[in-house]
Amino acid sequence: MPLTTYWLEHAWLDTNVEPGVALDVTDDRITAVRTGVETPPPGAVVLRGLTIPGLANAHSHAFHRALRGTVQVGSGTFWTWREVMYTVAQRLTPDSYFALARAVYAEMALAGITSVGEFHYLHHAPGGTPYADPNAMGEALVAAAAEAGIRITLLDTAYLSSGFGAAPEQHQLRFTDGTAEKWAERVSALKDRDGVRVGAAIHSVRAVPADQLSTVARWAEERQAPLHVHLSEQTAENEACLAAHGMTPTRLLAEHGVLGARTTGVHNTHMTDEDIALIGGSSTGTCMCPTTERDLADGIGPAVALQRAGSPLSLGSDSHAVVDLLEEARAMELNERLRTRTRGHWTAAALLRAATADGHAALGWADAGVLEAGALADFTTIALDSVRTAGPVPRLAAETAVFAAAAADVHHVVVGGRTIVQDGVHVSVPDVGEALATTVAALRS
Repeated sequence: MPLTTYWLEHAWLDTNVEPGVALDVTDDRITAVRTGVETPPPGAVVLRGLTIPGLANAHSHAFHRALRGTVQVGSGTFWTWREVMYTVAQRLTPDSYFALARAVYAEMALAGITSVGEFHYLHHAPGGTPYADPNAMGEALVAAAAEAGIRITLLDTAYLSSGFGAAPEQHQLRFTDGTAEKWAERVSALKDRDGVRVGAAIHSVRAVPADQLSTVARWAEERQAPLHVHLSEQTAENEACLAAHGMTPTRLLAEHGVLGARTTGVHNTHMTDEDIALIGGSSTGTCMCPTTERDLADGIGPAVALQRAGSPLSLGSDSHAVVDLLEEARAMELNERLRTRTRGHWTAAALLRAATADGHAALGWADAGVLEAGALADFTTIALDSVRTAGPVPRLAAETAVFAAAAADVHHVVVGGRTIVQDGVHVSVPDVGEALATTVAALRS
C-alpha cells in the first residue's frame, strides 16, 4: 500500500492538543507524526476538527442492542431486565446474529469506535445442542466486525451454572459447555487473525463454579490472552458469594488465580476496601460501563479509588442503551461528581486515555490507541463546528470532545489505514439505521 498523508487540523497527542499535524500511514501503520505543519501538504487527506486515536469499546453484548427502548417500559431491576434479555437470546441463529452484529458494529464505527471487546456467551442452539461448527456464533461475530470494518477481541465466555453450582436454567442451556474443560476445548479451535484477537471471559462467580475458575484463567495465561469477568455488578451477587464461600467475589477470584495485569473486571461496582486493594495491587483492570450501569440501576462504582490503587480504567457500552464512548467517558466523571459533590476527578486527557490506549490494552491491542509512529493506523475525527462543539478555543478541543461532543459529531474514521466512515457515512454499510431497524424488528416480531 502506498504512503498516505493525513493533515489533521487538530490532533490529541497523548496529553495535549496540537494544531497542524501531518500523519503518514503505510499499510496499516502510522509511520511518522509531524507537528507544526500549518497547511496541508500537497495530496494530503485533510481532516478538519479534532483527531484522536480510535476509541475502544471494551465491553459489548451485541445482541442486547435489540432491547433498546423496549426495556424502558415500567419499573424493575437488573433481574427483571435479564428476563427480557433471555427472550431475545433464544431467538438468535448464526445468520441473524451476524446480521444484527454487523449493524451494531457499524453503529459503533459511526461513533468512532475502532475496536470492540465482545463478551460472548451465546454459543449453542436453543436447548444447548452445539451447531455443526461449535463456534458458529462466535465466527458470526468475527465476520460481522470484519464487514463493519472494526477490530474485535472475541472474549469467549465460560458460563456453566445458574448460580454457585446450580444447574443452568432452560434459557441458559445455549450458553454452557458443561464444564470449563469442555469450554477450553471448544474455544481452542478459535484463532487470532488479521483484525481479530481471541480472549477469554468468566461470565461471573455465579456462573462458573469456584473449582473451575482456574481452568479458564490457565487457558488465558497459556495464550497470553485477555481475560474479562463481570464482577460485583449487583449486591445480590456479593451476598450469595459470601453465603456460598465466605468471601467476596473479588477475594474468590484472587484465591483461584484469576486476577492479574491481563485481567479486566467489568463494572467492579460494589467493592469493599479489601476488594479495591486486591484489584489495584494485582494491576487488574476495571471496565466501567456508566450508561448501562445507570440504565439498569446498578449503582456507581469506586472508579477513582480503583485507579488510585493501581487499576487501569477502560470503558464499554455493554447493553448499548446508547453507543457513545464519549458519553461513557464523561458519565464516569459526572457520576463521581454526583456521588461526591465535587468536580474534576479526571482531566479530559485521562478520560480519553481510558477510552483509547487503556481500552485497547485491555483488549489485547497494545499497539493501538495512540497517534505515534509504529502504532496501528486507527483514528477518529470529531467535528468542532457542530451545534454541540462550536465555540470553545482550539486548545480546549479535548475538553469540548469529552464534555460536549456526541457520537453524531464523529465524521471520519480510519482503521488499519482504511477509511470506514467518511463525512459521517459508513462506507460499506451505507444505511446503518435501516440495517438496525430490519434486524431488530425480525427479532422482536
